[in-house]
Amino acid sequence: MTKFKKSKTKLAILMLSLGMLGSIQSVANAEELTGTLAKIKDSGVIVVGHRESSIPFSYYDNNQNVIGYSQDYSNLIVDAVKKELNMPNLKVKYLPVSSKTRIQLLNNYTYDFECGSTTNNLERQKVVDFSNSIFIVGTRFLVKADSNINGIEDLKGKNVTTTAGTTSEIRLNQLNNRDKLKIRIITPKDHGDTFNALETGRAAAFLMDDALLAGERSRAVNPAEWKIVGEPLSYESYGCMIRKGDTQFKQLIDKVIADAQTSGKALESYNRWFTQPVPPNGANMELEISPKMVELFANPNDKALD
Repeated sequence: MTKFKKSKTKLAILMLSLGMLGSIQSVANAEELTGTLAKIKDSGVIVVGHRESSIPFSYYDNNQNVIGYSQDYSNLIVDAVKKELNMPNLKVKYLPVSSKTRIQLLNNYTYDFECGSTTNNLERQKVVDFSNSIFIVGTRFLVKADSNINGIEDLKGKNVTTTAGTTSEIRLNQLNNRDKLKIRIITPKDHGDTFNALETGRAAAFLMDDALLAGERSRAVNPAEWKIVGEPLSYESYGCMIRKGDTQFKQLIDKVIADAQTSGKALESYNRWFTQPVPPNGANMELEISPKMVELFANPNDKALD
């Protein structure tokens, strides 16, 4: 045994005899930190990515606070990081991201994780990792309630809008090319602008995840003027996004999500954001929980659905 190791062992025995085992463990844990947790520990700051207008997942209230169903998970994760690092006063910063910027900004270390409305799919898994799923959606259309549009077959030759950088944009382009639908695709930068394209008549339909469509409909001047139609073009799972290969951070986040889902806390959050009036204007998504979500809460997992 080297002199250094002997000294370290003697120090540990002395500290143990003085009832300081907890201190030894804390030092060991600090030495073992890797990836994002080590970064946060060293900087004293955790940077949380969020969306600005993904109602009711992640968006601003009237006071510019970030709120929503996904933000509930973010808050639980931040609390768990504070506890794991024994840093109750850890500084928390919030960074708005868009569908186009969220992966790049994560991978260049501008922020540390994002819980919003980001689909976990095999293509994205090549460059980032995802937590246990937090939501399962079906991709459908939002249209005028008095229109005769009931699905993609009724949109041939028409303008359809979807948000840039989303899986819905990819899916719409695939179907448009495959079936020669001659759809003209409009792709604004965020969901609010996309709904505006529909409201102002520039598009006949808005393709997006049904839960997000319910959010956009809820903030319309007259929500009853709009309806969600069509069989889902696909089912997708949302997860919190972290840097690829960050096993330690993923394990912490997965446990937080699984605990929330199996304890009933996630169901309470779902009901608050999808079946009741929500800030800032008291809109109601009126979206009862689906069988797929019930199954997810019973069996938390990080599976992509494509």
